[in-house]
Amino acid sequence: MMRKEYPRPQFVREQWQNLNGTWRFAYDDHNVGKKQRWYLSEKNFTKEIQVPFVYQTELSGINDRTIHECVWYQKEFELASLEENQRVLLHFGAVDYEAEVYINQQFVGRHEGGHTSFSFDITEALTAQGQIVTVRVWDPHEDETIPRGKQFWETESRGIWYTNSTGIWQTVWLEIVDQTFIESVTFTPDLDRGIVDFLMNISDLVDNLFLHYKISYKGLLLLDETMKVMTKTSRVGLDVYQNRIFRSNFHDKGWTWSPEEPNLFDVELTLSKNEQIIDQVTSYFGMRKIHTESGMTFLNNQPYYQKLVLDQGYWEKGLLTAPTDEDYKKDILLAKEMGFNGCRKHQKTSDPRFLYWADVLGFIVWGECASAPSYTEKAAERLTKEWLEIISRDYNHPSIITWVPLNESWGVPEIHHDQQQQHFSEGLYHLLHALDKTRLVISNDGWEMTISDICAIHNYNHGSKEETKKYEWYKETLATKQNLLMYPAGKWAIYAKGYQHQGEPILLTEFGGIGYRISEQKGWGYTSVESSEEFIEEYRRIMAAIYASKGLWGFCYTQLTDVEQEINGLLGYDRKPKCDLSEIKKINDQFFPERI
Repeated sequence: MMRKEYPRPQFVREQWQNLNGTWRFAYDDHNVGKKQRWYLSEKNFTKEIQVPFVYQTELSGINDRTIHECVWYQKEFELASLEENQRVLLHFGAVDYEAEVYINQQFVGRHEGGHTSFSFDITEALTAQGQIVTVRVWDPHEDETIPRGKQFWETESRGIWYTNSTGIWQTVWLEIVDQTFIESVTFTPDLDRGIVDFLMNISDLVDNLFLHYKISYKGLLLLDETMKVMTKTSRVGLDVYQNRIFRSNFHDKGWTWSPEEPNLFDVELTLSKNEQIIDQVTSYFGMRKIHTESGMTFLNNQPYYQKLVLDQGYWEKGLLTAPTDEDYKKDILLAKEMGFNGCRKHQKTSDPRFLYWADVLGFIVWGECASAPSYTEKAAERLTKEWLEIISRDYNHPSIITWVPLNESWGVPEIHHDQQQQHFSEGLYHLLHALDKTRLVISNDGWEMTISDICAIHNYNHGSKEETKKYEWYKETLATKQNLLMYPAGKWAIYAKGYQHQGEPILLTEFGGIGYRISEQKGWGYTSVESSEEFIEEYRRIMAAIYASKGLWGFCYTQLTDVEQEINGLLGYDRKPKCDLSEIKKINDQFFPERI
């Protein structure tokens, strides 16, 4: 199986070359490959692997769960002859954790960070004949400064920890571009003014350079204009509403993006030099606004109740990597079928293909990043770097409405009283807002928050159906805003020492976790049932406490699917439903319409 779809749907060029498929592969358990210069030949590559699946997966063709901290990849590929002034870019969707890349025995670049994309200009290393790419990956599992999220540092997964992933886990691909090309494009919607701020960066400034842009909406051409490019960075405000007021979803269905109406604008960009086309890119954006006011969240200036599901983003045969592009689409459609309008992508940065389908199908995403196990200055530096790259890559996706830089004090275990860790939390909050004014930011999802746009609380203390006193206490805890802020989430305070609620909306962002085994897989959940009928009743019982609350403005249920030993999903690890999904939808559709 090979992932063949275009890997970067927000920034598309027609001419590209997929390098997924069979690669030579080797373990380097003694870390001698660099010293012995394995990139000079193929003699040490004794295995084969199917990229983009890590060696720990069945789809890789290796399926080895033992730990190998250093691994090597190698592949031969062909390129068409380059024309004058053409360059070749080599792209990696994601490599966990540190990658060093060689082309034809020459080092071309290094990237650190396991969840974000990177690329190198490899033109100078190409030869007249066939090409060879070699990749060394270093993934030290006991280094507690590395953001690894749910990946376990031991061989066998257990508890809330899953099988680790090492190496290439997203698509590898090539593009041939002119020496002068469009490097990036960002779209910042201003829904109230009907304007999108368009920012383009180009690689090189030359004479007689022009950009032609077309913006259309469902086939209706709105803008068709040309501008002369005078600087490497060009910014312009584009009036997509054309001064018409009936575009806001208030009077009609409008042109805005939402889970109910996922409207998108198509963009075509053509860069020309001396009247010759040198680059063409297609993209899209959505007119979407998210903000908070009066203790509520607002989507496109209307109160919006968020019904989210926790999504770990793991697959039985591919771990972090979906077996096919259709699997991303399937997960979203199944969640929407159950009445959820979004997900919190947990301890993982989403593949751009998942975000594409969320944009197209209408599905809110809370973007998260893997946490490091402990706090050090190095861990803080690494997590910050990862977030800089996440914002850069995913900025244009309208489906992402919230960033979650920290979760349950992972990586900041002393944040309740330690001012250094509090400063780090505040620093991430302000950094993300400094880079992105279009989204909300949660400082520390779960508890011990500092400054935050949403008060995000985790609470699994609903007990089983036999624990009636515990359940009544749970209902009382959720009943009002005052109670939600008064009672701790387990043993942890809602806010870190020196911080308090500032009127932000309160959401219950982890709860539930009903355990129901539908396969031979043994595992655990926060409560357990023995039949699909019991599963529905348990879900109804837990959700009744949510719907009775007069203080909550949304929820995130744990969780979408089973993952390894966690059998607390609404779906099995293979995405088989555990009950009649229409019954889950009926329950989810009961939230207070009168409050909206």
